[in-house]
Amino acid sequence: MLQQERSEDSQGVVDVHFTDLPNALIACKVTDSVFSDPHIKASFEALFRSFDRDATFQFFKSFRRIRINFTDSVAAAEARVRLHKSTFNGKELRLYFAQSLHIGSPRLEPPKPEKQFLISPPASPPVGWEQAQDATPVINYDLLCAISKLGPGEKYELHAGTPTTPSVVVHVCESDPESSGGEEDGQRKVRPRIVQTRRPEYTPEHLQ
Repeated sequence: MLQQERSEDSQGVVDVHFTDLPNALIACKVTDSVFSDPHIKASFEALFRSFDRDATFQFFKSFRRIRINFTDSVAAAEARVRLHKSTFNGKELRLYFAQSLHIGSPRLEPPKPEKQFLISPPASPPVGWEQAQDATPVINYDLLCAISKLGPGEKYELHAGTPTTPSVVVHVCESDPESSGGEEDGQRKVRPRIVQTRRPEYTPEHLQ
């Protein structure tokens, strides 16, 4: 919408551009009596039809919201300016412009390419996409050599302590022959044998 205004102090013409506004309003947190009482409902509709007699209404009782559709955005803007935060039936009325999405097609717009990887299952990768090769694992031979030199009961200092930080020391635990099942004093530990319960003797009975 373009409006031209001429200032008395200036001979030039000032062009003021107005952003196109939606032609519908959303009334939030509406009192429950609007959905149940026909008289209060009629009063609510008359309140907005004073700005546009051809206004239509959509009632959403579960959300306690009402959508008011006007024939043009000027009537919607005027109703919003005059009635927003006004009192209706003892409660403050909150009005907001209804947001409309125009994508030039009756179908939903597909998600952006960077968002398609969040879909499960994911969509096909874009053209030119190549899978990144896994990096070669780094083997720290110095660390492996230091660990191989450690023996049971010894300790290895990884980081020397300072006046403000403690030292980091690794203590190697001694092997437990009972848990490891190894040899002790040159003799192999004998595992206990599980004795099965003997089945009772079976004596056949003759039926007479």
